[in-house]
Amino acid sequence: KAAGSKSTILLLGESGTGKELFARAIHNWSERKDRPFIAINCVGLSRELLESELFGYEKGAFTGASQLKRGKIEIANGGTVFLDEVGDISEELQAKLLRFLQEREFERVGGAQVIRVDLRIIAATNQDLDNTVKEGRFRQDLYHRLNVVPITLAPLRERAEDIPVLAHHFMDRYAKESKKNFTEIVADALKQLCAYDWPGNVRELGNVIERAIVLGRGPRPTMQDLPSRVVASVASPSID
Repeated sequence: KAAGSKSTILLLGESGTGKELFARAIHNWSERKDRPFIAINCVGLSRELLESELFGYEKGAFTGASQLKRGKIEIANGGTVFLDEVGDISEELQAKLLRFLQEREFERVGGAQVIRVDLRIIAATNQDLDNTVKEGRFRQDLYHRLNVVPITLAPLRERAEDIPVLAHHFMDRYAKESKKNFTEIVADALKQLCAYDWPGNVRELGNVIERAIVLGRGPRPTMQDLPSRVVASVASPSID
């Protein structure tokens, strides 16, 4: 339903739950599927770098700007921009992003020409934006602009039934990449994978299976191929 609309979507969930994968799925289910999908990670970039990444800059806008550069928002015209970890955007840049979300127009850094684009915004964060708004670190008006259709992705520990399917998916993928012949995961190893609480979620599971394929002899991943933290985990007792 969300993909079929033009509304801004906010994906919420812990790191490693697959927010970018989900964003790509939304794009591929939408009428924009044949247009660009561009992901931008908002973590670790200074305000200046992120602003240039998003909106581009004019030649001579600052030292080193030897030629015009189009930003990701301009390049994605007609498609979808995915803003990953949007909760980390600086307060100064939040105001410019808010204006863009309201008007769908912007100026390049150092420019005066107003550029209009048509695109869908999907944002994601692993932060509690309600709290960051209360603490004054995130603009309330920007939060409401982003939080039109919120979708929460559950952590892997809350959907243990997905672990066998995901584990075999990663096994097939990494076996093909490494040109090794791996088939079914040994039952006790699969049980141990289901017992672990996966603080790193799907990303951590993928890493564990890749390690098992790279270091394992095959043809079936066993307990010996799993890292000690997974082997040491104990399943929670069932509650009637």
